[in-house]
Amino acid sequence: MAASFIVSMASWVAEHLWILLLPLAALAGVVAVGMYLQREAARREVIRAQGLRYVVEHLDGLHYTQFEYAVRDLLRRDGCQDAEQVGGGGDQGADVKATDPFGRRWVIQCKHRKKGWSGSAVGTPDLQRLNGTGRQIHGGDVIVMLTNGRFSKEAPNFAKSQRLHLVDRHLLAQWASGSHPLWELLPAVPPPRKPTSLS
Repeated sequence: MAASFIVSMASWVAEHLWILLLPLAALAGVVAVGMYLQREAARREVIRAQGLRYVVEHLDGLHYTQFEYAVRDLLRRDGCQDAEQVGGGGDQGADVKATDPFGRRWVIQCKHRKKGWSGSAVGTPDLQRLNGTGRQIHGGDVIVMLTNGRFSKEAPNFAKSQRLHLVDRHLLAQWASGSHPLWELLPAVPPPRKPTSLS
């Protein structure tokens, strides 16, 4: 009896194969919808990033972690698709890392000042820490100390001697407004690592 039941079921399934295809069709539909939604989210993010602008006074009001995310988003706006916020405990001197469209690896230490320009100046001790990790540990080509404030009088000379780049409040305001990518605003940025359609 069991054998005849199995034979009759097999015969019925053979005549109604389309029923077996229903779960596969449903799964394919779910995958297709998921992929469409992912593409749409990526497209919206590109459109948002292309129009991203900040005024420096807005950046003053951010928490320092939000400030780091804002810097990450500005890098993404300018074409650094892998830009990531990595700051936090044990960050070893890097708050944001990215690769620009020319293949250069950026390592940025952010110093947020609630009082902006009138806050405490970023000095050489901070630059020395960044200098000790930016290339050796993080593999950076372009090492940047960035602040919404100012730098001490000694900082520019030390930065120049160590091939570090400084972004103060004024340069940050220019970059955040969308005028140019950061690499076009900084002097003596290393040459591209690889040719691109932008070079």
